[in-house]
Amino acid sequence: MARKKRSSQVLEKAVRRAAGINSIGVNLDLGNGLTQPAFSTLIETMRTQENAYNTALSNLDKLYREMLETEDELADMAEHMLMAVGTRYGKSSVEYGMAGGVPKSQRRRGLRGESPAPTQQPSFVATVNGNGSKAATT
Repeated sequence: MARKKRSSQVLEKAVRRAAGINSIGVNLDLGNGLTQPAFSTLIETMRTQENAYNTALSNLDKLYREMLETEDELADMAEHMLMAVGTRYGKSSVEYGMAGGVPKSQRRRGLRGESPAPTQQPSFVATVNGNGSKAATT
């Protein structure tokens, strides 16, 4: 999904206001740097920045789509590489395991609807005795 482009309500309001001020005088100077040319310059600066921002969003969307396409291509190739290793060396081979596959001899099958039982890791607990020494239990 493309990112939402920005449009400035302040910019739109300023453009309408500049059109009204232009009807008063093209080079209107209200003092303290409040001039029609300065106002028009700031409007154009904002318009340029908004356009640059929206263009950057479009470029970012394009890069993101390209990255996702490359990622899909990479996933497909990785799967094909593993299948090719399995075809060449066999799915029970050491090479298949080295390529990231699980050799048939190491697969575990559970009963229908059950997941394979996870292997139990020995637990290691350290306790502190009353005399301040540590004792390990397994």
